[in-house]
Amino acid sequence: MWVLVRRCWGPLPAGGGAGRRPSPGWRALAWFGGSPGGEDGRGPRVREKPPWRVLFFGTDLFARETLRALHAASENKEEELIEKLEVVTVPSPSPKGLPVKQYAVQSQLPVYEWPDVGSGEYDVGVVASFGRLMSEALILKFPYGILNVHPSCLPRWRGPAPIIHTVLHGDTVTGVTVMQIRPKRFDVGPIVKQETIPVPPKSTAKELEAVLSRLGANMLISVLKKLPESLNNGRQQPTEGVTHAPKVSVGTSCIKWEEQTSEEIFRLYRAIGDIIPLQTLWMNNTIKLLDLVEVNSSVLADPKLTGQAVIPGSITYHKQSQILLVCCKDGWIGVRSVMLKKTLTATDFYNGYLHSWHQKNAQAHPSQCRFQTLRLPAKKKQKKEFVAMQQCIK
Repeated sequence: MWVLVRRCWGPLPAGGGAGRRPSPGWRALAWFGGSPGGEDGRGPRVREKPPWRVLFFGTDLFARETLRALHAASENKEEELIEKLEVVTVPSPSPKGLPVKQYAVQSQLPVYEWPDVGSGEYDVGVVASFGRLMSEALILKFPYGILNVHPSCLPRWRGPAPIIHTVLHGDTVTGVTVMQIRPKRFDVGPIVKQETIPVPPKSTAKELEAVLSRLGANMLISVLKKLPESLNNGRQQPTEGVTHAPKVSVGTSCIKWEEQTSEEIFRLYRAIGDIIPLQTLWMNNTIKLLDLVEVNSSVLADPKLTGQAVIPGSITYHKQSQILLVCCKDGWIGVRSVMLKKTLTATDFYNGYLHSWHQKNAQAHPSQCRFQTLRLPAKKKQKKEFVAMQQCIK
């Protein structure tokens, strides 16, 4: 008989597929009852159950955890979930390649560089943090389509940087969605499996990535164990609640002291601080803020802070806690270390720069010595470098 397998962007036609020509949303994939090798002229047999032949597409640390789970499953001969596993990644300026390629090489898995996807036969494709649009022709190479492991609760945070935006916007709940890929569009396909978790308080994007990568890998394995059933139970994404998570530009790292609250600055620090330091301007010099800390109430009660009018960007050195206090829109943030030509502790920066400036400019208003918003020129090189760094965190 003919077996009709749903394409990942089409519904089941009313009345099923028996005795009729498949609609555009469905296609005949195999002739069961014929020989496995397709000797009857109707193509190779489509598997109805594991073990699966899997082609994995990925790049970064999040994707590496998914690949690790797939590899472990392929090595587990008792469970017989994955028979064949091969990998597609993208070129990297690093000789070692991106994390997925490094793991694949170490594990002696076949690796292809996009757009080369090899010429083998597979049952299903798996994508995690790949960042390339899939054509319909490619998707149709896989009888069960291509699954995407996406670190958000779709349709919230569609796009290449969902974890960064989850932290940046202060979401309290997040999760992972295993969905089906649609051609030439990102993150819009049917949801196969979705789980939510609370966002740990004050977690960085890097820390959250580690949690979500493990969750996503486990979810994918559970989907593969019952793949046909999981696909049949898939549901369309809601039309409400759609948000987008574009790659952040290098300009995002520039603090706007007059506009951003202390909470917004700390969210920004936790969201991108692991891939690029926050930046500001001081005396026409770019300063990177390396280690931000919250300021406790006892420090804020210091008469030096409460007894004078300050404007956003104003800097005060707090000797007891050895931090720089910087005024923002609604309060203060603490800075333990900065980079100005080289890495400096707050004490070093005060002794080497702030204190000497005040000695030389005793009559000047303290506001002249404040941090100011850095306005970066649009440089293609800066953009390319930052995009490369973002591959570390989706």
